[in-house]
Amino acid sequence: MATFKREFEFKNDIRKRISENIRKYRLENKITQEQLALDVGISYDFMRRIEFTKGAVGCSIDTLYKISVVLNTRIDKFFL
Repeated sequence: MATFKREFEFKNDIRKRISENIRKYRLENKITQEQLALDVGISYDFMRRIEFTKGAVGCSIDTLYKISVVLNTRIDKFFL
């Protein structure tokens, strides 16, 4: 049983970083937001908000996984 709270550093801008990386890998793959949204099964408007609100709008891990599959990018790359 744990007897003391350990300290960790959590990044406050993780959703911003993820949205920037989704855009980066989407552009590298020459895929439009509309096509990515269609392939993932979300609305174009939601895809646009994920990318351009700089993390104010997040997405589920399921959606992030689908985006990684469509972009042929390991999911951990979105967090770097």
